[in-house]
Amino acid sequence: MATSRLNIRIDEKLKEQVKEVYSELGMDLTTAVTIFFKQSVRDGAFPFQPHLENPDSVLARKQAESGEGETFSSVEEWWEKANAED
Repeated sequence: MATSRLNIRIDEKLKEQVKEVYSELGMDLTTAVTIFFKQSVRDGAFPFQPHLENPDSVLARKQAESGEGETFSSVEEWWEKANAED
């Protein structure tokens, strides 16, 4: 089987993150991309359902991960704040 070289540009941080993910699964990027492409051909589509995330969810997750944002000591305290009139 003849092979072909594919050159792509990708954010360096994303590349390192994805290399780590696939390394933990026991494969390199070439193998992972080949699997992705083969599954795409087999399905005639993406091998997953792409979707856009809710921007509010993305912001909330980033705030939580960085320790930013408001915190509450109980669900009741959060509920009161969520239902308080401004």
